[in-house]
Amino acid sequence: MAAPSQDGRNRPSPPAAKMAAYEKRRAAAAPAPAAGSGLAEPARAGAAARGLGTEAEFLLQAGVTAMVREALLKVLEARPEEPVAFLADYFEKLVLSSPGAGGEAAAEPPGLPQRLARALWYVRLAHHSHRTAFNNNMGMAYECLSASGRRKRPGVDGRLYSELLRRICRPGAAPEDVVAALLRKIQCRDHEAVPFDVFRYGVLTCFVLLEFAAKAGTLYDVLDGGSGPADKRVCQAVLCTLEDALGASDFSVPIRYLEAGSKLGPDCLALAMDRALQERKLSVAMSREEFLKKATALFVAKVKPID
Repeated sequence: MAAPSQDGRNRPSPPAAKMAAYEKRRAAAAPAPAAGSGLAEPARAGAAARGLGTEAEFLLQAGVTAMVREALLKVLEARPEEPVAFLADYFEKLVLSSPGAGGEAAAEPPGLPQRLARALWYVRLAHHSHRTAFNNNMGMAYECLSASGRRKRPGVDGRLYSELLRRICRPGAAPEDVVAALLRKIQCRDHEAVPFDVFRYGVLTCFVLLEFAAKAGTLYDVLDGGSGPADKRVCQAVLCTLEDALGASDFSVPIRYLEAGSKLGPDCLALAMDRALQERKLSVAMSREEFLKKATALFVAKVKPID
C-alpha cells in the first residue's frame, strides 16, 4: 500500500517503484517482432488494412473492376476456343473505342466506320448455336448502330443494316453473286427504320449462309476424292438430294437449313451417287466453284424475303 507524502499525495512504496523500473527496462530491451512472424503491431496491421481499402477504392473509381467483370462475362457467354486471344482482342477494341485513345481512331469522334466495326465485332463474338450469348451480342450490335444513342429511343436505319450484312459476308465461302442475291432478299431501304427482329434475322441468315457454303465445300471435297474435279452426275445427284431436304425445312428459321443439310446421311448420299453412276451418260466434271454456286443458290432460294 502506498504511504502518504508530506504534500498529501500518495507515492508508490519502494518495492513498487523497483517493479515499475524493471518493467520499463524490460520493455526497452525486448526485440522487435520479426517480419512475417504474425506479431506485427496493431497499428501496422491497421495501416495495411487502410492500404488495401485504398487500392480497392481506386479500382472501383477507375472503373477497372466493372471492366474486368464485363470482360469475364463476355468470355463465359462467347466461350471462345482461345480465351486469352479473345480477351486481348476485347481490350484492344475497348481502348480504340475510348475517347482518349490515340491514333487515327481518336482523331475524330466515333462515327460510322467505328460504329460498324464495333457492331461487326459484337456479332462475331459468339456462334449462333449459343443462343443466349448470340442474342445478347445482337442487342449490343444494334445499340452500337443506333443513331439516337442510349438515352433516346434506339433505331437502326436500312443503310447501316445493309452495310453490316455486306461486311459479314465479305470475305466468305459463299460466291459473290449468291451473296448479292441473298442481300437483295433481306436488305432494307436506306431510309427505313429496321426493327430488332428484322436486324437479327438478317444477321443470322448471313452467318448461316457462310456456314452452309463451308459445309458444301466439305461435301465437294468428299465427292472429288482429292483427285481433281468431281463427276458431274454424282454432284447433280447430291444437289437434288440436298434440295429435297431443304424443301422439307421451315423457311422462316434459317438454322433449319443447316439441320436439313445435316440429315443427308451416308446411306442417303450413297444411294443417290450409286443411281447417278448407273446412268449411261458421258462423264463430265463439275468444278468446285460450280458446285458451291448451285448449292448455295438452293439455300438462297429458300430464304424468306423481308417484306
